[in-house]
Amino acid sequence: MSGPAAATVLLTIGATITATASPAPAASTAVQAAHDDFNGDGYPDLVVSAPGGTVSAQKGAGYVAVLYGSASGLSSSHRATVSMSTPGIPGLAQTDDGFGQTTASGDLDGNGYADLVIGMPGRDIGTTTDAGAAVVLWGSASGLQATGALWLQDSAPTAGGRFGMGLATGRFKGSRTELALLTKSALRTYGFQATDGGGHTSEAALMGWRWHEDFTPTGLTSGDYNNSGADDLVLLGTLTTYETIHPVETFGAASYLPGGPDGLKYGHGLRGGPVGASGDINNDGYTDLVFGSPADRDDLNEVLVDGGTVDVFLGGPGGPSGPDATQHWTQTTIGASGDDKTGDRFGGAVTVGDVNGDGYADAAIGAPANDISSLTDPGTVWVLRGTTHGLTPRGLSSISQSTPSVPGDNENHDRFGGALRIIDADQDGKAELIASAPGEDTNDGAAWVFPGTSSGPTANGSWSFNGATLSAPLADARFGETLAP
Repeated sequence: MSGPAAATVLLTIGATITATASPAPAASTAVQAAHDDFNGDGYPDLVVSAPGGTVSAQKGAGYVAVLYGSASGLSSSHRATVSMSTPGIPGLAQTDDGFGQTTASGDLDGNGYADLVIGMPGRDIGTTTDAGAAVVLWGSASGLQATGALWLQDSAPTAGGRFGMGLATGRFKGSRTELALLTKSALRTYGFQATDGGGHTSEAALMGWRWHEDFTPTGLTSGDYNNSGADDLVLLGTLTTYETIHPVETFGAASYLPGGPDGLKYGHGLRGGPVGASGDINNDGYTDLVFGSPADRDDLNEVLVDGGTVDVFLGGPGGPSGPDATQHWTQTTIGASGDDKTGDRFGGAVTVGDVNGDGYADAAIGAPANDISSLTDPGTVWVLRGTTHGLTPRGLSSISQSTPSVPGDNENHDRFGGALRIIDADQDGKAELIASAPGEDTNDGAAWVFPGTSSGPTANGSWSFNGATLSAPLADARFGETLAP
């Protein structure tokens, strides 16, 4: 669906790079790029990961696909695919690297083109198992380039360190965009500089603050929650409480880290989940937080507390409201059809963006283990609208593979809604909803594009794609397990 002047860039897996590109603004005159516009054409681009893909005969090595936006929206033919076997990327594909398990994007070198950071927390470094690593691809007028890719890893790799298990970008000092990178036990920020020879260098700063030992980190999200002009960071995870040595309860928890001239510092804790997304829901200039807690657990009674919850923390001068949420949602309170059943994993994926062009960011919520009829875990997605008071279930939208005009059919363990993203790829003011089902066809995976309208995302004109559509590995790829934030 790309227009006739749209660029075509293929970073093919294990092959040479070919590219043709329409003219784009010179980097020297470009302003700060949109965080996901890799070719600087003014249209956001979509990143889809397949961390289970087999690459160069290595199972689970993984790959990433990029669909470029245009005036006609997204198209599976206007794309790039990249893996550890793409020429220009240091190293070789290894079994269970999980390339693309985490991703983040932003203009890291300040040249007007967004760059892409790809995490592989399962990467072995020498004989050190699951030490983890990440690679940075640089944006250009022709899109992402593998040539000159920058490798990142821990200076002292540790077994199970899972370097790159969480990624986020932001102007944490109020100036240049930086990368926040999470390992199993530490949080770092990275600044980047372009060199005269066309390469790039990085400088890491370890954050001295340490989280409580009963906290398990899961990821990162970022935004300017206090409207200070510097972006802030939220560390996502779970907290387990104990009775003597026995775990009693595990629930979603997070830490708010405000940015400023000296960088990030610890702010306060939040009762919110291991899944999170950010956007201005009530259109007041402050970024808001939406947390998903799909599997809070009462271990004492050996049952899940419920089918999952979603919590909203509105931003303000002191950052996200806390410690308690402004709004608390379940399948029952949003008015979803069916039961709020244990194990549905409501809130297993969340994304925030304006789906109907009214100026208020909306939230899409996935319940990838939601049962439909007699089927187990086909999955469902709901969209709640943003208002001056936060999210509202009025005008609630529900989408699954049983929705009329949606390609495909509900099947056991598809996990539709396993990852979500709202993106205005054609810049018409009404963002598209992207939903994936990483379990589709016994873990091959697939993703769907739902056009945006003044009434929100619609199944009319929706289309799907998978690894085979992109001439990329299909079997057990878990395509769509991650959609870039």
